[in-house]
This record gives sequence, C-alpha cells and structure tokens, in this order.
Amino acid sequence: MIRPLPRQQPSRLPSARRFPDPQHTEDLSRLGDEITEMAAHLAAGTCQLLELIAIFDEEGGWQGPGIASCANWLNWKCGMSMGTARERVRVARALPALPKILASFRIGKVSYSKVRAMTRVATWRNEEVLLNVAHHGTAAHVETQVRLYRMVKRIEALAQGNLCHAQRRLTLYQDTDGSWVLRGRLTPEQGALLSKALDAAKDQLFAEHQQVPAEVPAEIDSNLPIDQVLPYAFESRRADALERVVEGFLAGTKSESCGGDRYLINIHTDMETLKDDGTGAESELEDKSHVSAETSRRMACDCSVVHWHEDAQGDVLNIGRKTRSIPPAIRRALKRRDGGCRFPGCSCTRFVDAHHIQHWADGGETSMDNLVLLCRSHHRLVHEEGFGLYRGTDGAINFTLPDGTIIPPGPDTRFSGNIVALTMRNEEKGLNITSNTIVTKWCGEKMDNQMAVLGLLQRE
Repeated sequence: MIRPLPRQQPSRLPSARRFPDPQHTEDLSRLGDEITEMAAHLAAGTCQLLELIAIFDEEGGWQGPGIASCANWLNWKCGMSMGTARERVRVARALPALPKILASFRIGKVSYSKVRAMTRVATWRNEEVLLNVAHHGTAAHVETQVRLYRMVKRIEALAQGNLCHAQRRLTLYQDTDGSWVLRGRLTPEQGALLSKALDAAKDQLFAEHQQVPAEVPAEIDSNLPIDQVLPYAFESRRADALERVVEGFLAGTKSESCGGDRYLINIHTDMETLKDDGTGAESELEDKSHVSAETSRRMACDCSVVHWHEDAQGDVLNIGRKTRSIPPAIRRALKRRDGGCRFPGCSCTRFVDAHHIQHWADGGETSMDNLVLLCRSHHRLVHEEGFGLYRGTDGAINFTLPDGTIIPPGPDTRFSGNIVALTMRNEEKGLNITSNTIVTKWCGEKMDNQMAVLGLLQRE
C-alpha cells in the first residue's frame, strides 16, 4: 500500500532546499575552501605559538611577581583557562623531541587537536606511525589509536606506581532521585588508607548499633559472620562508615587518639610581636621552634585566637575562650565577594586565607573593607617577601612590588589578533597553504585498531 506524502509547508522550508541555486552552491563551496584554508593557517600559527611558548618556558620568561608557572602566566596574559594553558605548555615541551610531527604541524598539515593527542604517547621511534593515521584519518581516529595504545601499555605496566598515581581520580555527582553517586580510582596507598578509615568507622558504628561500650570489645564475637550480626548489607554499612569519616574530618573527632587538635599548629606570641612596629622578633611553636614576627602576623591573619595570660615566671594566670579572628558570617560573605585569591593573575579558589589589609594587631577592623582573600603563596609574599597591598580611593585592591611599583591588575590589551597578518606571516615563511593542506585523506573506511596499535608497539 502506498500512502500519499503529507502536504509540505512551503513557508517553513528554506528556498535553497526547495529550489537549489547553482550560484548559491558554488558560493558555499568557496566558503568551505576558505574555512579549510584558514584552519590550516591557524594550525601553522598555533605551531609558531607553541614554539614561542617552549622557548619562553625554558628561558623562564614567565617568571615574575606572584607568577607560579608558565601556565599561570598564559592564564593571566593570554586569557587561557588553566587547563588549556597547562596543555599548551605540555605540548610545547614535547614538540622539540618530535621533529616529524613538528614539521607537519609547521606547514599546517595536521591540526592542534591531532598534535595534542599524538604528543601524549609520541616518541622519535613511533611518531611516523602516528603521523600516518593523522594524515589519513580524523582527529577521532588519532584519539582512538592513542587511547588503545595507552590501554595496552597500562596493562603491561600495571605494577608501576607512577602510572597508578597519574590515574587517580574521584568523581561525585547527584543522580536524578537526589542520591549521590561516588566513583573513583585510588593509588594503592590511598586505597589502603581509605580502607583503614572505613574499617575504623564501621567498628564504631557496629559498637553503637549493638549498644556495646567501646571499652569492652572482648564481649563481641569476632568469629561470628558480620552479616549475621547486622541486619543490613555490607555496602550500606560502608556508606554509613564513609559518612562518619567525613563528619570526623569536618567536625573533628572526639577520641583522644586521633583528636582534631593534634593536627593544629599552636603558636605562642604576644602583641609586641604581632604589631607592625612592635619590639618582638619571633614567636614560639609548641615544639620549641621559632618563626619570625612577619610569619606570626600572617598566621594570625586568619586563625583561632586564645588569650593566654602569664606572669613574669611563665605561670598561667588565666586562659580565655578560643575565638575566630574572622567570624564565620564575614568569611562566607568574603568568599562570595572575592571567590578566590585576589592577587593579579592568580586563579586559586581553594586553601585561601583572609588577609587583614591593616592587621588587627595594629588596630585594623575585621570588616569586609579591611579583608581580602589570598592564597597561601601570595599571602606569604605580602607578609614575608615585602609585597604591598592597599585599597585605593576608588575601593580597588592594589598590589605593589617590594620597591613600590604597582603590579598591573590585568594583562596588556594593546594588541589584538589579526588573521590577515597571520596569513601574510605564513606566506613570508614560504608556507604554501591552500584549502587542501589540512584536509585528511579519509574516505569513510573503518580504521584497523589492531594494526594501529601494533604499529606503535613495534616501534618501541
């Protein structure tokens, strides 16, 4: 039975689809050629960029006030995300040892996506095999070849601890029903540590469930199968144990053997040491070692404070209550306002300290106007390394070098990209880039994954 076709709605269909225009098709073909040609120019330009980054990184040109790495400099000056910047630096460091891949990349025959994948496993022995797939296949083919090769090498080198360390990961996401799904891969030592912590938490939960005091474990028959003692599944008990471990970390456990206070650093100091113009030079730690006055001021910026009164002989007269130098409400507001470290070019959002612009020991208020978030590295620069920090009349936070020079808050934006200049530069280098330069020779055939991986293994 042949059913009649439904009536089409001419008003909803583009005219080019209903009545193909030869001139329009020719225009689109020229546009496609322009896109592929420009992509090849960009690939060659990216190669030039990476070669410059390699020199810049090796010579330490990125080093400057508060700049932690070349990737950090690219993040600040070039607007790259930290992940992209780290990957660019990695590829830039790998290319000098891969002359064949570098030669194809320079003339725009392979894209950055392919080069990025190849440099994960490429050596001078196997780069020709990788280039063969890159020239005749797509970026997806190169990624597949690299992934399968790395899988084989992983099986061969499963016992190597550095590979285990590199592949550690932990993911946590919320499912549609509101429950949380946790998946991860830990190194042997991380897994053993977590297993011990879960076992300790399970023992504590077991004792609480059985209403048996923890100090009489002999009354518990350890030979009795645990599934007969507790009515719920082993996996459920592990989930409860993980919750107990997390709670113990966040709130601090009450047991003496692993109390939270033993992980704290206690520093004994006085106001004369904490003041900017005070007479004290050092403060004392519990192990009788000493830290400088500026280190004491940095540590006191964001900490818990206990007022401890002693007489001249060192006898304790009175101990006050422990209080936070930064109240929780102000810290939450500060985190919302700053987001992370405010030092120019820094992208750190975790493990940041609240810094008093005017130290509280010098009469500075613990208020939003007198506080700023700094990462541990830049917090030390401000205190121990002589860097300056002040709030301008317009309310902006300004940082200065030890000599008083103001650190610019952002990169120089006088220069912008120009594809015409890039094209002319490539032509001046003698690069004959056309619309077919970067186009692969793939015609839709299926890649032989086994041969692709064997070719790499045979070149080791």
